Amino acid sequence: MIYFVGAGPGDPELITVKGARLLKEADVVIYTGSLINPEVLDHCRPEARLYNSAHMTLEEILAVMITAHRENLTVVRLHTGDPSLYGATQEQMDALTRMGIPFRVVPGVSSFLAAAAAIPHELTLPGVTQTVILTRLEGKTPVPEEEKLRELARHKSTLCIFLSAHRIEEVVAELKAGGCTEDTPVVVVEKASWPEERVMRGTLGDIAARVKKAGITRTALILVGKVFGSPYQPSRLYHPGFAHGYREARK
Repeated sequence: MIYFVGAGPGDPELITVKGARLLKEADVVIYTGSLINPEVLDHCRPEARLYNSAHMTLEEILAVMITAHRENLTVVRLHTGDPSLYGATQEQMDALTRMGIPFRVVPGVSSFLAAAAAIPHELTLPGVTQTVILTRLEGKTPVPEEEKLRELARHKSTLCIFLSAHRIEEVVAELKAGGCTEDTPVVVVEKASWPEERVMRGTLGDIAARVKKAGITRTALILVGKVFGSPYQPSRLYHPGFAHGYREARK
């Protein structure tokens, strides 16, 4: 079997129990060496074959998987965060499907969740927003016109912007073009959950200068929204007057 496993955001303890178990059982591990904390590989057996996909093409990755499958070996394709987000996993899974090679996906903790924990802050709050948008600035990978950052900004939801810290000034310009004001709260989290994690708070008016001064250019999440600075309504869930299937309302 081939397993696509989410390694988590960086902290080696944030891989799932299932993911850690599969690493211990794996005969072959193909890992995203440019992003994954190498300590996660401590789960691997000494005799396991390790391949750093940062130096490999899609064809080379698939060749390792196919060879291991023919040898009846267990393969872990280890991706940073969760494999479903900006993981380039679909083309790998589709190729395996075409060849009739079985695989499974084991989810992981995404960096946007680790970033929210680092602040710490909820991404949704009653009376402010109930929506979170995960996106990125357009780069080598094109973005549909209706998904341009300025269009998403018009929703006034919480934005978690990946892969864009090196172009923070463009991010700010796009958000302003979408109607966000200068005082809109922004939090930039670099290397969320790593020992060298940094959290930088600001507004659209000053965050670009702060980020550039700090030298933050990659491996950082940009979180934007009034949720980080507006008054909110306490949740009804634990209000004594709120009844649900497990508790009656109290006077």
